Amino acid sequence: MPSLVNAETDERDALLTFLDAQRGGLRRAVRGLTDEQAAAHPSVSAMSLGGLVKHAAHCEHGWIQGVLMGRRPETDRETSTADWEKEFQLLPGETLAGVLAEFADVARQTRETVEALPDLEVSVPLPEAPWFPQDGKRSARWILLHLIEEQARHAGHADLIRESLDGALAFDLVALEQADQQAR
Repeated sequence: MPSLVNAETDERDALLTFLDAQRGGLRRAVRGLTDEQAAAHPSVSAMSLGGLVKHAAHCEHGWIQGVLMGRRPETDRETSTADWEKEFQLLPGETLAGVLAEFADVARQTRETVEALPDLEVSVPLPEAPWFPQDGKRSARWILLHLIEEQARHAGHADLIRESLDGALAFDLVALEQADQQAR
């Protein structure tokens, strides 16, 4: 357990707090890196740390704004294998600061959207895809739990990539973050 999540005030707060804690794992994994390091592939995986942050932002935005709120995406991303691999890479012209800003903006939008819902029972249809049941529906609660799962999975990927990149461990990065917070 690299970080301790604050006590919750209610279910909605608990889900948003745990989601933010998992985002924190991704943010810490890129702490202090250059754009070149964030774009590096220190293993056989096509994933880079900057790409993971970018993908996590896109995934969360898609679920909250696209699926839950039914808003059309601002851009149409292809789903070919080549494009899917690009989703996990920091591409030329993209910067770590840029994807982190997008990640923070998506987090802010998610909190505002979820706090504005009448309750977590709001149910929406799942997108048409071979991996979803036909005519499937899910609640806002389920979507938040799924996003916690997604962010946690990618935070774990990020921990491994960061350790492969420069030997930094998640616990060390948490300690550095806490020291910075205490110094403020």
